[in-house]
Amino acid sequence: MTTTEGPPRAAGWRWSAALAAALLWLAGVVLAAPVAHAEDGYALWLRYRPRPQAQAEEYRAAATELVAPAATPTQRATRAELLRGLEGLLGAAPVSSAAVSRDGALVVGTPASSKVVAGLRRELAGLGREGYLIRSLRVDGRQATVIAANEDVGVLYGAFHYLRLLQTGRPLRGLDLREAPRVQLRVLNHWDNLDGTVERGYAGASIWDWHKLPDWRDPRYTDYARANASIGINGTVLNNVNSNALVLTPMYLEKVAALAEVFRPYGIRVYLSARFSAPREIGGLPTADPLDPAVRRWWKEKVDEIYRHVPDFGGFLVKANSEGQPGPQDYGRSHADGANMLAEALAPHGGVVMWRAFVYSDEEPEDRAKQAYNEFVPLDGRFAGNVLVQVKNGAIDFQPREPFHPLFGAMPRTPLMMEFQITKEYLGFATHLVYLGPLFEETLRADTHVRGEGSTVAKVVDGSLHGYRLTGMAGVANIGADRNWSGSHFDQANWYAFGRLAWDPEASARDIAEEWARMTFAPDPRVTGPVVEMMMASREAVVDYMTPLGLHHLMGRGHHYGPGPWVEGGPRADWTSVYFHRATRQGIGFDRSTRGSDAVSQYAPPVARLFDDPATTPETLLLWFHHLPWDYRMASGRTLWEELVARYDRGVAQVRRMRATWARLEGLVDAERHAQVAAFLAIQEKEAQWWRDASIAYWQSINGLPLPPGHAPPPRPLEYYKSLEFPHAPGHH
Repeated sequence: MTTTEGPPRAAGWRWSAALAAALLWLAGVVLAAPVAHAEDGYALWLRYRPRPQAQAEEYRAAATELVAPAATPTQRATRAELLRGLEGLLGAAPVSSAAVSRDGALVVGTPASSKVVAGLRRELAGLGREGYLIRSLRVDGRQATVIAANEDVGVLYGAFHYLRLLQTGRPLRGLDLREAPRVQLRVLNHWDNLDGTVERGYAGASIWDWHKLPDWRDPRYTDYARANASIGINGTVLNNVNSNALVLTPMYLEKVAALAEVFRPYGIRVYLSARFSAPREIGGLPTADPLDPAVRRWWKEKVDEIYRHVPDFGGFLVKANSEGQPGPQDYGRSHADGANMLAEALAPHGGVVMWRAFVYSDEEPEDRAKQAYNEFVPLDGRFAGNVLVQVKNGAIDFQPREPFHPLFGAMPRTPLMMEFQITKEYLGFATHLVYLGPLFEETLRADTHVRGEGSTVAKVVDGSLHGYRLTGMAGVANIGADRNWSGSHFDQANWYAFGRLAWDPEASARDIAEEWARMTFAPDPRVTGPVVEMMMASREAVVDYMTPLGLHHLMGRGHHYGPGPWVEGGPRADWTSVYFHRATRQGIGFDRSTRGSDAVSQYAPPVARLFDDPATTPETLLLWFHHLPWDYRMASGRTLWEELVARYDRGVAQVRRMRATWARLEGLVDAERHAQVAAFLAIQEKEAQWWRDASIAYWQSINGLPLPPGHAPPPRPLEYYKSLEFPHAPGHH
């Protein structure tokens, strides 16, 4: 038998002691170093990381005990969120109590659930079911903070607001906040398909696992609901507007009901995109004519069935007679005929129809930008009372920059619901840092002038301009199965900004960016200052390197990835880039003035006059409204061609600055997220340069002009850029 002996005992003791000393030294170094948590982005802006010690002590003193009811699902969700947030932020959860027994109590509830809140009943008047108060006051001689609302969902929103104050390092003394949403329906539109793919989705597969529903309810669904409730989103359309009628069959309605049950405590109602031809496809009828009695009866019975599964079902979103989708015009009927048929079936249950105005005919159009206005304005006042017409922010299709849609302000007797795109179909997908808050804000603050100065799009959307009874805002979701939800960490900010602006369409995009950055990274000005500056400059950068001076729809065909100003041919003129830029050796731009397609006349006269004259048209929209010679003199003194090249280079330079700014934040942002953002910014710089080079090469092939001095020529010939193909670009239609 053989044995293997270790070192002598004395030597072994000395070795162990040395190791222990080394480990103690290493532990001391680690403990003394600043802690940066490795993160994957799953927590979004609800990270609830510990506050600095002094601030945590101050906040703990203001939340020593929690007096919160827990009798209903929403009350339990609110109480759980407060306990979760306070424990994470302050290092310890407050004591739960049935009544105020010490200073620093946090009291939450409604007049029906709290004696303390019952005393605020008069002050809650006018806040509706979703509004809330957060107030510092004395209760039974003790200092307390009260989160009060008329209904449980308002208390939930107030609780998230209170936690937001702590997350962003705001003072809690003397609180007196009064909040209520200005828009009623604040809805995400998921373009998710039943097979798990997502149209224009850049964050992986759909988060809805239809195969495992209704039996397996992924905990992620609850976190999705929490995130939406934290920013006031109260509705979700589960399936793609290019819909599949199968979602209305009993098997899928059981699955929809399971999701609705998860979302309900968080104030979120589910909606479905309805396929107009469903009576034929799953109902066995020979027609889907909205005036056919059998069709109307089928929809009534189908809606009744849906409400048996989902008693608080929100209603239908419909894309009809657009891009080949079926609709009422197939039977010689109007959009109002189709919408009203569905509205009639939904009305007894309190449901609504969101009828999309994104329409254009199959024939070659005079000007695609005019078609929605031409089709819908004659129908103003003919829609049922529970119908909203959902209008994209611009008349073409979610471009990096568009003028506001001329329908806003043009239909005073029909509620118009804003549709923004949160997913960045035309703005670099998930890898380009593009904060959309400025784009949303630019649209909402645009002045329609339909009732004089100050008739902003925001006032159309919130109903104050025309007295709409129904109001709404929709955002095409950028959410997928990726661990960080949105494909990139910064794209989370676009989901956040949509929710905050849907709650208050006049909020500041910069303030929202700062709020998001404080919660997502750290309330440290060394981080938030540079991050906010990057975010606020990012949208203009992408406009510069993709579609400067009002150019639009220049992306690759179908997938919309990368530059494609040369795209021509195919089944439709308005699916090509050359249709929109109309570049010739003499000039460039789409003439929508009174001398061209006259799209300007769809706006109110003061706006039409502004856009009709190149001298008064904002240069950011110049080539949207005007076809101008390459030597047209710009405000800078440069020619149009020189200005165009300068804008391309400015966009690329801004991305380089963003990369340098982010690099300086290494060590202040956790390594995991810092590395991914840095990698994505490198991709963005490479692709911004690609956009710049390919575009300039193409324009030079048209105009034959030399580059202005100081600007580098594209490194490759035009044919190289035209030869690139991307058959597997994500989110392909």
